[in-house]
Amino acid sequence: MDSVQYPFGKIHYLFRKADHAKWHRQESKRHILRSQLGFTDVAPTRPKPCTGCTNYHGVAYGYSREARTPLICGFHPYGWESESACPDWCGAH
Repeated sequence: MDSVQYPFGKIHYLFRKADHAKWHRQESKRHILRSQLGFTDVAPTRPKPCTGCTNYHGVAYGYSREARTPLICGFHPYGWESESACPDWCGAH
């Protein structure tokens, strides 16, 4: 953009830069607080038979927290139900 066409470009840039710096400081403080309160210490949710499997997906799908359903893998959407080894387990190539 030409400065003649948009004379307030530099001022808007400085305001956006200051807003981003303020947002970044707030996010950093939230992260520190969460780590001090133990929110980052999350127990692993991967089922034991799925440990090390390349087929593991583990993403929850749904529009609300209550309605979310995790998709463990394409072969066993709800995870391998037995404690024995999964027959579709595939390690790193």
